Amino acid sequence: MDFDLAVPLIAAPMAGGASTPELVAALNGAGGLGFLAAGYRDTGGMIEQVQRTRESTDRPFGVNLFVPGPPAAPGPVAAYRERLLPEALRRGVELPAEIPPDRDDWDAKLDALLHGPTDGVAWVSYTFGLPEPAEAAALRLAGLRQLGTVTSPEEARAATALGLDALVVQGPEAGGHRATHRAEDRPGTLPLLPLLAAVQEVTPLPLIAAGGLGSGAAIAAALGAGAAAVQLGTAYLRTDESGASAAHRRALLELDATTVTRAFTGRPARALRNAFTDRHEGRAPAAYPEVHHLTQPLRAAASRAEDLTAMHLWAGTAHREARAGRAADVTRELWREALRAG
Repeated sequence: MDFDLAVPLIAAPMAGGASTPELVAALNGAGGLGFLAAGYRDTGGMIEQVQRTRESTDRPFGVNLFVPGPPAAPGPVAAYRERLLPEALRRGVELPAEIPPDRDDWDAKLDALLHGPTDGVAWVSYTFGLPEPAEAAALRLAGLRQLGTVTSPEEARAATALGLDALVVQGPEAGGHRATHRAEDRPGTLPLLPLLAAVQEVTPLPLIAAGGLGSGAAIAAALGAGAAAVQLGTAYLRTDESGASAAHRRALLELDATTVTRAFTGRPARALRNAFTDRHEGRAPAAYPEVHHLTQPLRAAASRAEDLTAMHLWAGTAHREARAGRAADVTRELWREALRAG
C-alpha cells in the first residue's frame, strides 16, 4: 500500500476533541497524513469536521470509526454507579440512572462515508474491532482504503482475512484507549517493537507503528523495525492546532506516571495517573460505552474546574516529550531527528 507521504508520520485520531481539522491540515501540509476522530460524534458532527478539513487541505485524509460492541450487563454498571455517587454529590452533578444502547451512530456514519458529502476522505480506520465483511466490501468498492487497529497477532490475522489494506499496530505504550477488539479483553503488555515483529510474522500487510513514539530516535527505531509509517497522538497534544485543554497540556508536564485504567470509560486506556484512577482502578466493569456515559458528568465537572486529580488525561508513556508549537513545525523537526537517528 502506497501512502504517498513525503514524511511517514500520521496524526493519530484522538476522540473527544484533541484531533481537529486544523491538526489534520497541518500534518498534510508538512508531508504527513492526518486523521479525524469520528468517535463520540454523531454523523452530522463527523460530516462537519470532514467539510472543515476539506476547506483547509487539498490532500486526502482519514477518518477513524469506533466499532460498536454488544451491550454490557447492567448489574456491574449499576454497582459502579453506587460507588461513584459520593463523588457526584461532592461535585453537584447527577449520574445517569439508565443508559440507552449506543452504537456510536455506526450505520449512519458508514452510509455517509459511502454516499454522503465526505469528499477528501481516502482512508477509514477502525478502533475497538473490525467491520462486518459486507461493510468492508462496500467501502472497498467505493474506493476507500481501510486500516485496522490491532494489539495482537490474533487481531492482525482477523484484519488480514477481512481484506484490509494496512494495519495500525498499537503497542501498550500508547495513550488513550487500547484498541483491543473486545471490551473485556485484557490488553497485552508486549512492547511495541517486539509486537511489531510478532505481527509481521502473521501478515503481509503494511504496518503502521503506534505507541510511545515521542522522539526522532523512537520513530527511526520503529521504521527500522519494518513499519511503513508511524502514528503519533500524544506527541501532538501540546501543538497549536490540538484541541486539548489548557489543563491537559499542563498535566503532560506536571504529572509523571501513566497507568492503564478502565475507571473512566470501561475500556482500558492509558492516562496520567491521578487520584481518580487510584481510587477506582480495579472497580470499573468492562462495560463500554456504558461506563463512559456514566462518568461523563464527573469528567465534565472535573474539566470545568481544571482539577487534575479527577480529569481523564489520556497520555502515552512519552508524554513528557510532547512539544509545543505549530504541528507542521513539530512534524518536520521530528522527521529531521529521525533521519539523523536512522
